[in-house]
Amino acid sequence: MKLLAFETATEACSVALHVDGQVLERFEIAPRRHAELSLPWAEALLAEAGISRRQLDGIALSRGPGAFTGVRLAIAIAQGIALALDRPLLPVSTLQVLALRAPAEESQILSVIDARMGELYAARFERVDGLPVVACDAERVCAPAAVVLPDGLQAYGVGSGFAAADGALVAQLGAGLRGFDATALPRASDVLALALPAFARGEGIAAERVEPAYLRDNVALTLVEQQAAREAKAKANG
Repeated sequence: MKLLAFETATEACSVALHVDGQVLERFEIAPRRHAELSLPWAEALLAEAGISRRQLDGIALSRGPGAFTGVRLAIAIAQGIALALDRPLLPVSTLQVLALRAPAEESQILSVIDARMGELYAARFERVDGLPVVACDAERVCAPAAVVLPDGLQAYGVGSGFAAADGALVAQLGAGLRGFDATALPRASDVLALALPAFARGEGIAAERVEPAYLRDNVALTLVEQQAAREAKAKANG
């Protein structure tokens, strides 16, 4: 199986390629450079693996929530490539991708991204035998005070939300946190970890059906993102 994945929903930018069991990845914390890096990285990974765009079976992407422009960019690029190649898309939750950054021994994971304006994107996940991580509740955007854990449950926290507002969420959850990593960022290699089993189950969808998970009001495509989509389609057509 050959899948290409994009993750641009936070200040980190990453692209990963799965080719028959091997994963290649480019990752960099590069605010405002996602559009500049994503397509060249994808081309470099394909060249490194010795395959062409036409040999891809599908395109995976992180669909948000996260930065509006970053979420939209990943969708625009992935749609452009998928439409040009007539391949399915595998969209996965950015919060679920982020949850895979928790240590392997942690079974209960709280994934939280700083949403700015005093709010957080948050969801809780659980590691289940045979599956990477499974959602325990709905993704939401809310104030730190609204993020709670069920009585008696302890979870490990990952994501920038634990550093937001001077650590308000850490104080809010108190002993409910087994630990946390506020520096954790989602990666395209983890997008693949979720997308590969979904693809095997036949869950790929048509490019035009992909919807971003903003959790806030939708925003229009910027000129940069529109251009990125056009360039992706042009490159895929060769």
